[in-house]
Formats: sequence, structure tokens, C-alpha cells
Amino acid sequence: MSQLSDYMSRAKDQPLPDAVIEQAKLHILDTVGAMISGATLPPGKVALAFAKNHPGERDATIAGSGLLCSPAEAALVNGMLAHSDETDDSHAPSHSHPGCAVIPAALATGEYYKINGAQFLRSVVLGYDIGTRVLMTLGGAEFQSETHHDAHGMANTFGASAASGCAAGLDARQMRWLLDLASQQDAGIAAWQRDSEHIEKSLVFGGMPARNGVMAAELIRLGATGVSDVFSGADNFLLAFAPEANPGKLVEQLGQRYEVTRTNIKKWTVGSPIQAPLDALELIMSQHSLKRESVERVVVRIASSSAKTVNNRQLPDISLQQMLAVMLVDGTVSFGAAHDLARMNDPVVTEERSKIQLIGDDELEKLLPKLIAVVEVSTKDGSTYSQRVDAVRGTVANPMPRAEVVTKFQDLTESILGKTHCDKLVEFILNVERATTLGSIRPVLRESA
Repeated sequence: MSQLSDYMSRAKDQPLPDAVIEQAKLHILDTVGAMISGATLPPGKVALAFAKNHPGERDATIAGSGLLCSPAEAALVNGMLAHSDETDDSHAPSHSHPGCAVIPAALATGEYYKINGAQFLRSVVLGYDIGTRVLMTLGGAEFQSETHHDAHGMANTFGASAASGCAAGLDARQMRWLLDLASQQDAGIAAWQRDSEHIEKSLVFGGMPARNGVMAAELIRLGATGVSDVFSGADNFLLAFAPEANPGKLVEQLGQRYEVTRTNIKKWTVGSPIQAPLDALELIMSQHSLKRESVERVVVRIASSSAKTVNNRQLPDISLQQMLAVMLVDGTVSFGAAHDLARMNDPVVTEERSKIQLIGDDELEKLLPKLIAVVEVSTKDGSTYSQRVDAVRGTVANPMPRAEVVTKFQDLTESILGKTHCDKLVEFILNVERATTLGSIRPVLRESA
């Protein structure tokens, strides 16, 4: 607890390595893009309606809109916007989605307390470091599968709290209390998986943790206290959720290994298990100049549990068959195409979808959390082409350069903001460390075409 809270309290003043700063900026850009594009989807529309229903305080900005709210409300809304679909980033070692909660929380708190751009970056980086380490300490994906807990929201509550506490300038003693308040707001109930509309998921992954973190930091700053040893004292967090956990993992390589550099950015705005199959099919089509008319059959092998998640789902962006069919027809998968419900019934797309066979592979299951895909395409002339993808584009092993992340951001936002305002926002975020106050993001974050 001493090592963890001391580090958290010093983070606001600690310079970051250049490579960490670059990755933090790319993840901020990617997450803000998810917020703005998320406004067009059902969870985002609910979140914006909530914001419009609370017009009182005007201290923090709702991305891509003219709305202002209190910091906690803004974090809730921006968090839901950021995870309105499957656009946001993901951290494979912990099996969590840190950006959709950490960045809305840091943005809202940072804007409220008028921190500068460098402090904002440090708050974001700390949030990624703490939330993911909590979940890795619990056991990551194994903890979730073995206990039926869902730890996405659990990790993100700690991450958002850490980011908010850093932006609020809490000292080491206050950080201890902050961690306690974060732990008391973690439910870990996985029932959201039965929500076909994705609205509950956006609340559990993004909105609720972001709001909880902002609220916890503000309460502590206003004088609230809590238990000072929630990870080590009697009836502590780890005893409640993972009694065999090694608490040393909470501080493992803290200050040396930055988790934002181990977090993936999705090239495709679809569910994670569909990323590798899309990469593989795109490679086959480009390398062999294949068109849909020449394709007889497409066989896709991914991990068995992943196959269950994306097998012929009702929402296009989490339906593997629909997304690969769109790739066959369009030669790519844009954000618009990934969310086009009408194309689920398009005869051209449904014809291609009928060619796609998905197989859950138990051997690939053993390789999780690596999301590996093997795609085999058979053509009408009797040829067969196979492609295995071990490193998905956008992952740490196959990262997207800055230009590619910017291109994704443009696809997500230009139709909403307009090109001029989109370019302004890119320029601000990629140079955010120069901002003397984070409040200067408000004009470009609010502007729309």
C-alpha cells in the first residue's frame, strides 16, 4: 500500500519517457474518436439524453456536442460514448478496456481542476497502470472465467480513480483512501453479457467506472476519508475477490513498465475476436487480387470461446460472418459499414455471408489471450489460399503508426465534426503536452459541422 500510494501521489510531477508520451497521445486520440462516433449509436444517444437532462453545472465537456455538465456527469456520458461499440482500445494481459473509462475521467477532472497538458498525460498513464495491474493481480481472463465475475468495470473503476486522483493532486494518504472508495464501488457482475443492445455494456465498461473515479477523487479532495489499507488489511479487496492473489503484482515494475504501451488499438471498429480474421482475409484478397465473385468458401478458425462471442450475432460489428462478408464486398470495413444494420439484410452481403464457415478451435483457445486466426479461402477455379495471423494489426506486436491511428480517427469523426474541426482536434491532442490548461480543448472538442 505504501509503495503503491506513494507512486500514485508522485505521478503528476514525474516526467514520462518519450515513447510512453507518444502512446498515451495515440490512445487519447483513439478514445476521443470512439466518443465522437459513439454519439451516433444507441448507447451514445442514451448518454447524451442523460446529459441534456442535467444542464445545471457546466464545468466539463461532452465530446462532439455542445453540452457541458458536472465532471462526474461528463465522465459518465463520455465513458458511455467511448464504449458505445467495439471501437475503443483493449489491454490483453489484463483482458480489460482501459481507455473508455480512464480517459473520460482524466479529461473531466483535468478540465475541472485546470491542469496542464503534461499533467493530463501523466494522469492518463497512471490510470492505465493502476487499473490493469489490479485486474492482473486478480488473475485477468482466468479470474473472470473461473469466478463468473466480470472485471472490466472493476479494473476501470481503479483506473479512472487513479487518473482522477492524479489530476486532482491527491497526496499519498489521500490516494490510500481513494483506492478504498474505488474498491467499494466494484460489483463485478457479468450480467451485461445478456444485454443485446450494448447499452448496459457501455455503462459497465466506460460510463460507470469513469463517473465513480471522478466522484471518488472529488470526495477525497473535499475531505472524505476511507480505509487506508484496502489491499492488505482485514476484510480487504483481494480477500473478497481473489484470496490466493499475490499483492506484489500491484506494484510489479511500477514506473518501469507502462501499461499504456501494452494496450492495443483496434484497426477495425469491430469486436476483438474479429480483428485477426479481417486482417487475414484482407491480406489474402490483396495478395491474390481476389474479388467476391471468385470466392467459393471462407473457413475461419479462431479460439473456441471467441467463436461463441462473435458467431452470427445480431449486431453487425460483433458478427464475424457479417464483417467478413462486408470485407468481401467492399474490400475493407469502415466504421459506417460495421454499424449498418440494413446491410444485415442486403442480398449481396447475405450471399457472401453464406460462404463463411466459423470453427472454434480448441488449440487456438490454449493460446489466449493472443487472438490468433487461420483463414482459408477456396475459389471457384479450385485454388486455395490460407493465411494465419498471430499478431493483429494494432496490437503491441504489430502496432499501428501515428498516421494509421489518425486515419482511423478521421473515419470515425469527419462525418460528425467536419474535416476542419477534425484536423484541429487531431492537432490539439497530438500536441497536448504544450497546453497550459486542459480547458483549451473545449472549443475543438465541442465544435461540430
